Amino acid sequence: MNLGMTEILIILLIALLLFGPRKLPELGRSLGQSIREFQRGAKSIREEFEKAADVREFKEIKEEVAKPLEELKQPLEVKEESKS
Repeated sequence: MNLGMTEILIILLIALLLFGPRKLPELGRSLGQSIREFQRGAKSIREEFEKAADVREFKEIKEEVAKPLEELKQPLEVKEESKS
C-alpha cells in the first residue's frame, strides 16, 4: 500500500481538524516513538532468528566433521588394542 502526496495531505488535514494544532505535534511524537519501538522489537526478533540459524549451522558442521574423525579413530583404536 503506497500513499501518494495527496493522500498524505488529506490524512494530515483530517488529523489537524480532529485533534487541533496543539495536540498534533504530541501525537506525531507518540507515533514516531511507537514506530521506533516496533522497529527495535522486530530487529531483536530478527537477531534471535539469525543466532538460532547460526547455532543450527554449527551443529551441522560439527556432525559433518565428527563422522570422518570417528572413521579415523577406529583404526587407531584397533592398533592400540593389538599392542596391549
